Amino acid sequence: MFEVIQRKPKIDAYSPKGRKMGDISGQIELRDVYFSYPARPKELILKGFSLFIPSGKTAALVGRSGSGKSTVISLIERFYDPMTGEVLIDGVDLRKLQLKWIRRKIGLVSQEPVLFGSRSIRENIAYGREGASSEDVIAAAVLANAADFISKLPQGLDTMVGEQGIQLSGGQKQRIAIARAILKSPRILLLDEATSALDGESERIVQGALERAMLNRTVIVVSHRLSTVMNAHFIAVIHRGRIVQKGSHAELLKDRKGLYNQLLRLQDIGKEMKRDKSVCDSLEIGPQSLSAPHRHFLHTTKSQEAMPELPSKSEASDKGPPQVPLSRLARLNSPEIPVLLLGALLAVANGVILPIFGTVLSGIIKTFSEPPQELSKDSKFWALMFVVLGFASFLSHSLSTYFFAVAGCKLIQRVRSMCFEKVVNMDIGWFDEPQHSSGAIGTRLSTDAVLVRRVVGDSLAILAQSTATAVAGLVANEAVGSMRTVSSFCAEKKVVKQYEKKCEAPLKAGIRHGLISGIGLGMSSFFLFFAYAISFYVGALVVHHGKATFHQVFFALSVTAIGISQSNSLAPNTSKAKVSVASIFEILDHRSKIDPSQNCGKRSKHVKGDIQFRHVRFRYPSRPDIKIFRDLCLTIRAGMTVALVGESGSGKSTFISLLQRFYEPDAGRITLDGIEISKLQLKWLRQQMGLVSQEPVLFNDTIRANIAYGKAGNVTEAEIVTAAKLANAHNFISSLQQGYNTLVGERGINLSGGQKQRVAIARAVIRAPKILLLDEATSALDAKCERAVQEALERVMVGQTTVVVSHRLSTIKGADLIAVIRNGVIVEKGRHETLIKIKDGFYATLMAPRNKM
Repeated sequence: MFEVIQRKPKIDAYSPKGRKMGDISGQIELRDVYFSYPARPKELILKGFSLFIPSGKTAALVGRSGSGKSTVISLIERFYDPMTGEVLIDGVDLRKLQLKWIRRKIGLVSQEPVLFGSRSIRENIAYGREGASSEDVIAAAVLANAADFISKLPQGLDTMVGEQGIQLSGGQKQRIAIARAILKSPRILLLDEATSALDGESERIVQGALERAMLNRTVIVVSHRLSTVMNAHFIAVIHRGRIVQKGSHAELLKDRKGLYNQLLRLQDIGKEMKRDKSVCDSLEIGPQSLSAPHRHFLHTTKSQEAMPELPSKSEASDKGPPQVPLSRLARLNSPEIPVLLLGALLAVANGVILPIFGTVLSGIIKTFSEPPQELSKDSKFWALMFVVLGFASFLSHSLSTYFFAVAGCKLIQRVRSMCFEKVVNMDIGWFDEPQHSSGAIGTRLSTDAVLVRRVVGDSLAILAQSTATAVAGLVANEAVGSMRTVSSFCAEKKVVKQYEKKCEAPLKAGIRHGLISGIGLGMSSFFLFFAYAISFYVGALVVHHGKATFHQVFFALSVTAIGISQSNSLAPNTSKAKVSVASIFEILDHRSKIDPSQNCGKRSKHVKGDIQFRHVRFRYPSRPDIKIFRDLCLTIRAGMTVALVGESGSGKSTFISLLQRFYEPDAGRITLDGIEISKLQLKWLRQQMGLVSQEPVLFNDTIRANIAYGKAGNVTEAEIVTAAKLANAHNFISSLQQGYNTLVGERGINLSGGQKQRVAIARAVIRAPKILLLDEATSALDAKCERAVQEALERVMVGQTTVVVSHRLSTIKGADLIAVIRNGVIVEKGRHETLIKIKDGFYATLMAPRNKM
């Protein structure tokens, strides 16, 4: 603990040191920068990187995934310092400026928007500027095209976003992140794939809002979509950590063999070069056009504030878990009854020592009144009795502490394993509740499980568990925080085994600590009585030689005896333990509505892949006032590729969640090959599907292990490599220092967005699923990788039913069927060529910005 407290970070945001200038113009320069991430020091990301961006200009960084684009932004934000070289703002090295001050001048919208789960939408936007008023927040939301969807929420701006923004769609999260950056009104604006999760219409409007926000600011744009960066003052093409081309869009086009032209051709937007002026004009949103939604937004927010609050959830959380009789906990500890009995007997023996000590003490007092000859003889006897009591105390105390530690540690391991197994088999709706966030569940698994041990009777060995619980807690938090991925890949047993493996270390450490602390306590008791023996013997000699009176010696022994009473100060805190017991059993007693551990349900020998949604209605349990699907009907024939399109938040990802049975529909039926999916065995159903989500979730393990998660049972090296090659991931993995043994870091932090996505695709491909679900599967890839992965996916998709969710026209126009979702129903359905011709059709309107660019 003190090591953490006393550690001085190399980059300290709280340090008052450094220069604070009046203001900055926003000039940025990276001068001969070399950089590698601390986790991979031997792999250079930037190699002699130099870039100069004049004040008020917009610079775009393009290149393949992993080329170092996002790293440049991290260095400008000073999340890291370069190994060599300098990062300068207005000619001053970043390391010489006060960190907190300079970060206030920089606004960032990253590739994976981070929202604070315990805060409302209002508070998340307000993070952009300290002391921001409600009007400022609303204005920023309007500019970011977020006002419309926020106004439709029952609590408006006061809607809680959920852990990691789980209550919102990817596009909605991105718009809130953009609003937060706009509110900051920074001198430097950093946009790292800021519009990657938006549909065409939202991207067009947000791009217009960003262009207004960019005026008189220095802007760095990172994007895989070259259509997003064409209007930048200059474009820097990065390849393997160096700038290989630089210039305006028109200048770079002249170099036919250049990397920029290659990327451009891959995106197949050569025909889109002539921008229609009308599109640019349509981005000019005047005060009149803003005023109507602005007024509506204000009205909605105020009306929601006036609505009476629903007391059910808050009242339930205030009541806390129901009381649980301790007999239930005793039954959990029943396998250790022999150990507990031994510990109890030894504890009783240890307790008997004190009354015996009283008897010995009375004999000592009597000895002091005996004649000198008897005093010399009896003093040796009573001194020996003290030594015997010391040995008895040593043995009984040591062994009782050891046996209680063994029983306590096994109880903790059992409780944690049972709870964790229960948690990973909960329905996804359970995790939508704030009290069931990964942090709250992690606390129950670590802290509450340890407090439960106090009921067993052990209070001294508890401190040893505090350090060990952190290791198991990391695995628990990671799995609980990524439950959709765990459930999708039927990896519940795998993560439970991993968690149990992590719990073995605390078990061994606890038993070892029980042995060591038991010996230590026993030795302390032994030395206490040994001290009594020496004190008494010396006292007897002193009295014998007339140098002290009996009363003086007795007083000295009595004062020393006070130490005995101090052993009672470590009584267990049973009140806290009872609360923890109730908290643990609340999880164990909860019956999941959708439990993948249950083996009941049908299993088909042959899956064709016919999917049908019949009059489906659905609302999320955590937001019962918002209808996602009102009457959704869609039939997908076996082997078809169906693309779902619509505005952000229209329910495209919800369609996939219902198909995977993360939730149950409120009404209607969902069938697979004519059988209602609620009647199929859940684990078997999910094994037929491969999912690649919008935000790829990787576990803090090796790349090999992450890919292997996709398939149950033993996975061969050949299967892993084949899957990686299909996902166009093999080359970048092979180029890493550790290859497939490279640790991806927590949530894949050691990999770029595109690299993470390709590992996630390999994980889905390895199981050879009958149904492939692609939720923005190529959103984080550059043009070349997207083309390669798209071709790989097309090979995998042959003969399989595929559901694609994407905002990219290139991804969906080849689908057998495109279904347009709006207001909870399918409003248009057909092939791209048919839908695009419908005059004033929603699909044609949605895709218009991409067709006219």
